[in-house]
Amino acid sequence: MMAALDALIAEERLPPDYGAMVEHWWRPLAARIADWHAAARRPLVIGINGAQGSGKTTLCRFLETVLLPEFGLSAVTVSLDDLYLPLAKRLVLAQDVHPLLRTRGVPGTHDAGLGAALLDDLAAGRDAWLLRFSKALDDRLPRAGWIRHRGPVDIILFEGWCVGATAQETADLATPINALEGEADPDGIWRRYVNDALAGPYADLFARIDRLVMLRPPDFASVVRNRLLQEARLRDAAPGAPGIMNEAGVQRFVSHYERLTRHMFAELPARADVLFALDARQGVASMALGLGEKDMRR
Repeated sequence: MMAALDALIAEERLPPDYGAMVEHWWRPLAARIADWHAAARRPLVIGINGAQGSGKTTLCRFLETVLLPEFGLSAVTVSLDDLYLPLAKRLVLAQDVHPLLRTRGVPGTHDAGLGAALLDDLAAGRDAWLLRFSKALDDRLPRAGWIRHRGPVDIILFEGWCVGATAQETADLATPINALEGEADPDGIWRRYVNDALAGPYADLFARIDRLVMLRPPDFASVVRNRLLQEARLRDAAPGAPGIMNEAGVQRFVSHYERLTRHMFAELPARADVLFALDARQGVASMALGLGEKDMRR
């Protein structure tokens, strides 16, 4: 297992000290998930919430391929990002509802119903197709690029930037939160559409989550910095791809997420089963357990 761990750290091009973070934080999390599974005696959906660049995708890869198998558990990862609507459908939304819906990211730009069906199939042990979305192309990959998952699985890791989020109160939508909302959505049509999606199909999707883990950056400025680093990695991996953004593009892109990100920072920690507070370098500064988990502290 240590060899597999070292190989994965190298493959992910992580710093040498990442192994210490795995030992101190991620392996105990895997043990806690194993405890949850043993108590439930059925497949579990573990929601992993984290703003852009918080490291949730990396965490899921370590849990799925190395850490959960140490406890005899099979796992599969479902990314909310892979449920984005194809570009053609978002263009229709942009024309029929609001231009800002062309940009992927906010609730209303995913196929929440398809995601719910996927989680149901995996939890029931049925074969399922795992969709794949290309951020570099800003579009869903054709079916030939999807992955077939076969047979039962113990743990479904459902990760995404707004996984587990709840709708805001209507009154909280009245005032634009940034320049993007003030200039492009002065009447609030876009943000009401997003909020209605959260209260409807996304609430149904997130109701399938059995346990919720949150990776919380220290502030929204850290989210912007992390997203810039993420885009740089995309640029290195696919130079010249049409969906790659420059710094100004990233700043505008992240503005689409700001309202809900700040809302989650305020209200989601109290609902999370496990909360990891991150520092500005994406390391874990501390961990807190939900009220129902105090007796499981290790």
